[in-house]
Amino acid sequence: MSDVTSAAREIHEQFSEHLDVDVEDVSQRLERLVTEYKVPLSEARRSVENHYLDEAGLDRDDLGQGSNTDAVVEDIDAPDQWVNLTAKVVDLWEPRSDAVAQVGLLGDETGTIKFTAWAKSDLDPLEEGAVYRLENVVTDEYQGRYSVKLNRTTSITELDEDIEVGDNESEIEGALVDIQSGSGLIKRCPEEGCTRVLQNGRCSEHGEVDGEFDLRIKGVLDDGREVQEVIFDREATEDLTGIELEAAKTMAKDALDTTVVADEMRETVLGRYYRVTGPTMGRYLLANDVEEITGTADPDGVLIKARSM
Repeated sequence: MSDVTSAAREIHEQFSEHLDVDVEDVSQRLERLVTEYKVPLSEARRSVENHYLDEAGLDRDDLGQGSNTDAVVEDIDAPDQWVNLTAKVVDLWEPRSDAVAQVGLLGDETGTIKFTAWAKSDLDPLEEGAVYRLENVVTDEYQGRYSVKLNRTTSITELDEDIEVGDNESEIEGALVDIQSGSGLIKRCPEEGCTRVLQNGRCSEHGEVDGEFDLRIKGVLDDGREVQEVIFDREATEDLTGIELEAAKTMAKDALDTTVVADEMRETVLGRYYRVTGPTMGRYLLANDVEEITGTADPDGVLIKARSM
């Protein structure tokens, strides 16, 4: 079975209870986008889903019912997954938008994760320190940091129990041997609740948008035994390189090329040694604390290895 056929069948199953959808129609729409317009399958799938959402008068939250599975925090390593969590409310923060009812930190024995509850979902508020069974929440990702969103389909049940919240942070010391593509000056989708990185000016969910500039480094640390992929957010990237966002925008404007920012970053940090601490999400370590240390290996050898990756 081809990837397009498989995706078409999954979309058909999502909408069959809402619309009289023919799986062949779904397949043709996907095939046209992928074959004729060279749209990546993931983006084509989202486009076709949006078509049927509009036709059915639904929003994306409504697709989650019936497709969720039980998970723990450390299991969450991909966006747009529907899961059930049993977790403790570790902390609540002040929302920065009227569209958000609550935002804070959930935790279980395997670690912690950010949550957001939308105001339009009209859910009962969570209380700090309480433990809940949360059914039908959707996962999201920003700079390698995964989170969950509570929506109108989320079921909330308070439990008479406690959870000892685990610590999912780790530490690695090593040489920064590679800076991957997608580093430097990037643009993110400006739509409410979406922080996806734009590809050729397009968001995989919202199409062509005027993006908002941001900085990040997707790097690889080598401790001599194994390598670890690390994501440095804007703050960590500015501290690491000494290049602030406004300066990066000026560099790109002067050169008429955004790649000069990543090139300058490579010249500044590649081959240096760092101690990085933060949570591990999927294959990435998210840099919360970064300290430059004195290396013990041959710097020229490190750079040769970096350039051969």
